[in-house]
Amino acid sequence: MQYCRFSHQGDVRYGLIEGPIVTRTLTQAPHAFADFDRGEATDLPLRAVRLLAPVEPSKIVCIGRNYREHARELNNAVPTEPLVFLKPASSLIGPEDTIERPADLSERVDYEGELGVVIGKRCFRLREGEDVRSYILGYTCVNDVTARDLQNKDGQWSRAKGFDTFCPVGPVVADGLDPWKGVRVQTRVNGELRQDGVTTDFLFALDVLLRHITSVMTLEPGDLIATGTPQGVGPLKAGDVVEVTVEGVGTLRNPLVDRK
Repeated sequence: MQYCRFSHQGDVRYGLIEGPIVTRTLTQAPHAFADFDRGEATDLPLRAVRLLAPVEPSKIVCIGRNYREHARELNNAVPTEPLVFLKPASSLIGPEDTIERPADLSERVDYEGELGVVIGKRCFRLREGEDVRSYILGYTCVNDVTARDLQNKDGQWSRAKGFDTFCPVGPVVADGLDPWKGVRVQTRVNGELRQDGVTTDFLFALDVLLRHITSVMTLEPGDLIATGTPQGVGPLKAGDVVEVTVEGVGTLRNPLVDRK
């Protein structure tokens, strides 16, 4: 199943997707797909609505260098435990929204296509062996846009990862994926394949990530986890179009312009 967050005639809602139709809607974010059973019945053509970022997280928690070859391509050490950082909620944009490159501050802005995990139930200090699937609402596409030169310069990542528009997410949230068995993550720039990874290549599996994150902070429903990017990252220029495709979710497409 899949759901979206959309705007239609000035009204913003969450909607369950069945084929080309949005069939049930909610005014608040779902905590489970079953929430749509109690939603408002509707039949809107999907093509008639404007898709928005499908999540409204209290926080965006990201994992750095979770693919061995990505760490190596940037001449970084392979981490021995999950490397956690945060992106601000103000960096969030949706499908077809424009990424704004801060050319006055950064000379290199990179794409990073990733599998996104949407939390459905509050969790804290998850125990070893506890089934983390019950805390996951679904999965989506994330582009962890990064000012690479500022990341290298600052020694920490808040500025490089935190510009407005630096976290495209969407187009939908889907259940039924199994990252432990393998989900393909691809990124294309202007139609050219640049990244092609599978989640079975994670250094740290999703259950390890969630236990590690929740040993530090409480994850709330709607929070977004970006699980790391495969090798093949690279710079973008004004006029480029970036597409992140997650198997079982769809394709997140965003153009890039220089910030005015």
